[in-house]
Amino acid sequence: MSALNIKKGSTSHSAYNLRPTFSDVEERHTLAVLVENEPGVLARVIGLFSGRGYNIESLTVAEVDHTGHLSRITVVTTGTPQTINQITAQLGRIVSVREVHNLTVEGRAVERELALFKVEGEGDDRVEALRLADVFRASVVDSTLNSFTFEITGTTDKIDAFADLMRPIGLVEMARTGVAALSRGRTA
Repeated sequence: MSALNIKKGSTSHSAYNLRPTFSDVEERHTLAVLVENEPGVLARVIGLFSGRGYNIESLTVAEVDHTGHLSRITVVTTGTPQTINQITAQLGRIVSVREVHNLTVEGRAVERELALFKVEGEGDDRVEALRLADVFRASVVDSTLNSFTFEITGTTDKIDAFADLMRPIGLVEMARTGVAALSRGRTA
């Protein structure tokens, strides 16, 4: 007998669908996790990511309800849709987690980040740094004879663009808060 030369999943007459049904495209997602504000919760949430090899691009944590002792963790991560769904489901299983929202999937969201930039330079470089700061609506929060410290708020892309323009002028140091995000409009 001769072997059949049919590629796996290449025919619609097959009894089994052998074609992969999942996407291998990496996507960036913003997750908002409402947790009980108690010792070890952040470690458990971050442990979920590190234990499974998931990457965290941005992480912010703050108490949002003093009387209810609730904190909000905003995590920006990348992965395939299946990976993001798995992360969301696993976060929801952690005992101290009250709610998990994928802001990227649930609709439009407002995302902002705060950054501080220290730029050193003299003469024309100082003038150019101030001009660019004005264009990006960055504030001067500290000034010396040879440096400026700028504060800028905006999207991650805006902050990245500002950093790219400040590097050739004399960017010495940068500090970023990470993404803070809220869904737009009414919440159900």
